[in-house]
Amino acid sequence: MSFDQQRRDLLENGFCYLEGVIPPDEVAAVRDSVERDVWAHNTLERPTGYVPGFLRYNQSAAPYAASRRMLDFVESLFGPHVRISMFTGIVNGRGIPRGALHSDWPYNQGGAAHVLAPYPDALLHIVTMWMLTDFTEENGGTIVVPGSHKRPCHPLGGEGLKPASGEVQLTGKAGTVAVFDARLWHSVAENRSDRDRVAVLVRYAPWWLNLDTLRPGTIDHQDIVVANDGKDSVVPALDRATYDKLPASIQPLVRYSVAQ
Repeated sequence: MSFDQQRRDLLENGFCYLEGVIPPDEVAAVRDSVERDVWAHNTLERPTGYVPGFLRYNQSAAPYAASRRMLDFVESLFGPHVRISMFTGIVNGRGIPRGALHSDWPYNQGGAAHVLAPYPDALLHIVTMWMLTDFTEENGGTIVVPGSHKRPCHPLGGEGLKPASGEVQLTGKAGTVAVFDARLWHSVAENRSDRDRVAVLVRYAPWWLNLDTLRPGTIDHQDIVVANDGKDSVVPALDRATYDKLPASIQPLVRYSVAQ
């Protein structure tokens, strides 16, 4: 699929696929490394594996997240000086149940720092799902609702607990990156297989999007989130020693998150 077609799919349907971003002969090593470190540092209970600030523990996906192919695509939408807002290790273990449909930060209305609904029709934040195992319907490829990024709000109340009309699952070969607009309605899918589904979630933002509400210790996080007993995604600080060891290509994308 051409670059232009991928952009059209993202803008019109809310998601697209970039195939082979991690080469086939390299993806197994990344998968094994990520799965090991997600379970070693998991913040939730099995069968869910979830590690925010994953670069603190594992840098195996870092060179690909800052590859020229990936940045060319993101910069075609946001312009130069993009940032990585979140870098998360994820394992959807065998038996994980279906989750609720939702939009991601900064659109999720359950977060203290969120874009007010009705949403402006503008792309502000990109979510990328890095498939480190094949994503199939059986093993819980993420559920998405095509075109839902054009709706004025994400599901509210119990609406997100019900399947949506037209929903599909993200599927693809290991090494593929699924890219979607953060407004897009999506949810965890049930893993009915006998194996875990492994991924890294990397979110990209334009330079002008305020990420301080995600960072403990900042004024905006304190005033907007903590002071209001709010819930929000949190990006733990990256220590200087780990940052200094990262590939030079990714350092400009994450330097704002280094601990002072």
